[in-house]
Amino acid sequence: MSELSELLSRNFAWAEKIKSRTPNFFKNLSKRHKPKYLWIGCSDSRTAPDRLLDLPSEEIFVHRNIANMVHSDDASCMSVIQYAVDHLRVDHIVVCGHSCCGGVRAVLEDQTSGPIDQWLRPLSVLKTSISERLQQASVDERSLALTELNVVKQVTNVCGSTTVKTAWEQGKKLSVHGWLFDIRTGILRDLLGEINSAEMAASIHKQYF
Repeated sequence: MSELSELLSRNFAWAEKIKSRTPNFFKNLSKRHKPKYLWIGCSDSRTAPDRLLDLPSEEIFVHRNIANMVHSDDASCMSVIQYAVDHLRVDHIVVCGHSCCGGVRAVLEDQTSGPIDQWLRPLSVLKTSISERLQQASVDERSLALTELNVVKQVTNVCGSTTVKTAWEQGKKLSVHGWLFDIRTGILRDLLGEINSAEMAASIHKQYF
């Protein structure tokens, strides 16, 4: 059996196991999609949000890319945010970075090229902003500092999106969060608390940038 055939077999076994426990599970699932959370995270296979949060996958609307970036000119990410807020009416948007991030390490070591170099260029700008302060720090310390600052930056980018600003102007219940997942311990850490207004977002941006 080929590797991909094995994956299809595993899928079939998984679906049969679910149906044996709850016969109408997939029928009901197809009729309803009402997640409470939008998760913007890294594509790293070790950071799947339903596993980290121990939640059913249908409760989390997900957008993932290299180094959990939020570019205002990224139509995919902006569309996800718009759909999550305007149509799914999520209550929370979480931007989550993680330790041991390959994208962050590549930027620190100047090892990016091709499309990924352009994608991570904003991260290179952040690296420059902290390079003097962290000149004597170890590689791991620099990596963690850049990962945390990147989460903060992407949170402010989410807050600055037209969709989120409009939602707050209209008085919608919506909060934005910045978290960090430590792969070495399995623990999530809240970096910024709950941001639920443009004023709070502006204050965080002023504090960090």
